Amino acid sequence: MSNTSILIIADDLSGAADCAIAFAGAGRSTAVTLNASRAMGAAEVIAVDTDSRRMSPAEAAHCTRAAWLVQRAPGRRLYKKIDSTLRGNWATEVAALQPLAGLAIVAAAFPATGRTVREGRVFVRGVPLENTETWKLEHAARSADLNAMVEAVGLRTAPLGVDALRGDPAALRDAISVVASSGAQALIVDAETDADLRALAQATASMGKALFWVGSGGLARELASLSDLFDVATEAAQDAPPKSEQQRGAILILVGSLSAVSEQQCAMLRERAGVGELIVPPVVLRAGELHLEWAAWQARVGAHLSEHTDLLVRIGRDDLFDPAEGAQLSAALASLVAPFFTHLSGLIATGGETARAMLGTTGIDSLQLLSEIEPGVAVGRPHGNPRLTVVTKAGAFGSEHALYGAYLHLRGTPEFADSESGSAHPGGTTTSSPARETNQRHSGKTS
Repeated sequence: MSNTSILIIADDLSGAADCAIAFAGAGRSTAVTLNASRAMGAAEVIAVDTDSRRMSPAEAAHCTRAAWLVQRAPGRRLYKKIDSTLRGNWATEVAALQPLAGLAIVAAAFPATGRTVREGRVFVRGVPLENTETWKLEHAARSADLNAMVEAVGLRTAPLGVDALRGDPAALRDAISVVASSGAQALIVDAETDADLRALAQATASMGKALFWVGSGGLARELASLSDLFDVATEAAQDAPPKSEQQRGAILILVGSLSAVSEQQCAMLRERAGVGELIVPPVVLRAGELHLEWAAWQARVGAHLSEHTDLLVRIGRDDLFDPAEGAQLSAALASLVAPFFTHLSGLIATGGETARAMLGTTGIDSLQLLSEIEPGVAVGRPHGNPRLTVVTKAGAFGSEHALYGAYLHLRGTPEFADSESGSAHPGGTTTSSPARETNQRHSGKTS
């Protein structure tokens, strides 16, 4: 095995997986762990979920620093995974790592998912981050300027524009070296294309270990493509299509995210696959087992999964909803379905808190990553449980097709194009709209 390894520290599970999956696709042994305090030394790439997104800044900084101190090893390089829409305590966490790991190379762009950075500001499909639903939901009236956010936690910053990334590679390395020797602690990098990030990856990978990377899945993909990042090259497998997983048990799709992107993805899954849907009211989840309707909702879930019938379960929304209660609602949702978990052969979890809650509730603390269905949609298997396949996806990530594509992947079914008489179903059959609506009513769909 290579003497070089990569440690990815993320603040939620779906982020850890969508960042690390690029390395698995490049043929590297890759694992994701929910237990930051347990050293994992076997894999070439280890992604740790500190579950720190909803913590206080001080707690998040402590957990992130502790994870690096536990997991660091000779030859191991550090990648601090951050959310591409800058959620969580990422700046505080970077500040906690910087004295231990050197210059922070901050590159938040993820062009494959529409995230770019210009003049230190994040854009989502061309829209300033501050104007997006995601930002307004959790950070209304706050600035999304990368320089300002990093400087606010006490780090000295320097900018790196796209012109430097698109120029001479030697000049780029020199420019970064000058920043490193100037006393700056964080380099804020603009990037608009995969090629921009590739140039950054190539320059910094060859500069030794007096720096660490801070980015979303975009920069990680470009680092994973560099065979010389590791001391021993392995056969790259990223061009091979993900192998479909032929599953016989039930597939459970858990959606904790309330983003418009997730809503569109659920709509396509319902329309094309005819999967039954249950939308659990937040009031039930807030009260948990004490709620008078808890047993009834649990019975509805069990009626599907015990019969190996695929099911989409979502968290509803009401006037009392607060984004800060996401972890609590996700934990309750996991408890609701946990009694029937052994009936599953596949789990698709949207939202890092939702994925972590479900795996943690059922005693799963690490995954071996296998493949990627589309950018940000990772496939893995729990260590010690080869029967179960797990797909994770961040809530606001993915195409409209993401959940349906993940479902087809787990079912081992090719997708057939829509026809005028209806949408394609797994197995190649088509169903008209009235028949599809009847199927959904009988499979327990609620609204």
